Amino acid sequence: MSTGDIFKRSFLEGYASGELNATTILACLLIAALLGIFIFFVYRFLCRKAFFNKNFSIALISLAEITAAIILTVQSNVVISLGMVGALSIVRFRTAIKDPLDLIFLFWAISVGIICGAGLALVALILSLFVAALLWVFNALPIAKAPVLLLVSSHAPDAEEDILKTVSSFCKSSIVKSRSRTAEQLDLIVELRQAKETELTAALIALPGVFSATVVTHDGEVTF
Repeated sequence: MSTGDIFKRSFLEGYASGELNATTILACLLIAALLGIFIFFVYRFLCRKAFFNKNFSIALISLAEITAAIILTVQSNVVISLGMVGALSIVRFRTAIKDPLDLIFLFWAISVGIICGAGLALVALILSLFVAALLWVFNALPIAKAPVLLLVSSHAPDAEEDILKTVSSFCKSSIVKSRSRTAEQLDLIVELRQAKETELTAALIALPGVFSATVVTHDGEVTF
């Protein structure tokens, strides 16, 4: 059987029920690797983090490969499959996934490995193209600007009213999230929506007693 026949069989007919040989296994792992590389580039394109996690993106490729190899091994022998299930059942992963999008990419890579290992590479290809298209479309959709946090410090403890009046003149909506007052200083944290940030900070610094005005973007996980 030629390499071309192996790939045709892998994509169209599946190889789960057939006899596994070196060429078939290599074809499965190569298909999983190519789809894993595709996932890698989609993740790189959609990633909006300031610090791109290269290790995580590389892990996506390896995850697809390893999963495909496991599925190939499990389907080849019942005894091995039972042993594999028992071995994997004791593994515990403690790494917390903070970004829901990272979780999507992890499941995507695992699913590609499982589907390729099961001999349905065409399904894995269609799934990858469909998921990539969905992610691209929803990533391109315009969304409302996320709120920002304004941190203001003043040497005048009674300057809160003037500060909030100034804030309301430069933004459509504002909510005081934190207020700290001592005999010598006032600290305010205000959540703003659709604010003219540059003009606002300049106007606040011009107020008597205000010595600091900082605008901070956040993702909803900031706590004080």
